Amino acid sequence: MIEVRNVYKSFGNTDVLIDINTFFEPGKMNLIIGQSGSGKTVLMKSIVGLHTIDKGSILYDGRDFANMSFNEKNVIRKELGMLFQGSALFDSLTVEENVMFPLNMFSDYNDNDKKERVNFCLRRVNLENVNNLFPSEISGGMKKRVAIARAIAMNPKYLFCDEPNSGLDPKTSIVIDNLISEITKEYNITTIVNTHDMNSVIEVGDKIAFIHKGRLWWEGNKEEILHTDNNELNDFVYATELLKKLKK
Repeated sequence: MIEVRNVYKSFGNTDVLIDINTFFEPGKMNLIIGQSGSGKTVLMKSIVGLHTIDKGSILYDGRDFANMSFNEKNVIRKELGMLFQGSALFDSLTVEENVMFPLNMFSDYNDNDKKERVNFCLRRVNLENVNNLFPSEISGGMKKRVAIARAIAMNPKYLFCDEPNSGLDPKTSIVIDNLISEITKEYNITTIVNTHDMNSVIEVGDKIAFIHKGRLWWEGNKEEILHTDNNELNDFVYATELLKKLKK
């Protein structure tokens, strides 16, 4: 479990996160949603330590990450998996080398164990016989699956996904959502997804945190979000759906 307690973050004179209190449970798809500029991306970056918070605590299973030393934080960083927007694969590395990258960096596996782990992760995301291909030789959906394989290579306790459906067509987006959800439940991972995709929210949102103007404005699940009387959330949900229809 990850707990966020009384977290504040500002840039200059602009308050971006204001007294955020929430928690994210293992084995669940925990989604953070909100308009552009709402603070949702800053919240995720603060949780993983890319931003230093001004005040508050961020607890990984009771361990106060925000107030740890650099070396103490590195212990927790080895337990994190990251799925970046746009996949962020290394173009000069093969699929196998991309998935093996965190194993080379952080594990003490021998070469055979690394290869075995890479193949296991690729099979888990339904990719086989692509080890020697380069990112330029595979589709966008396959790149995303390779990125998921890389994210789970170190068998993480915590998985962070930044706009995992960015650039994907609706059908492929559903495949990726379901894959992340399956892996989350199968390995009891605490997964946090930063998204603006309402299809993802409705399909896999076990817990949803809506950030509005730097504050935690609403929390609930995929059933409750459709029946809320929260005006700001309803404006966000239905404006997002209207925009999708206009783009069709």
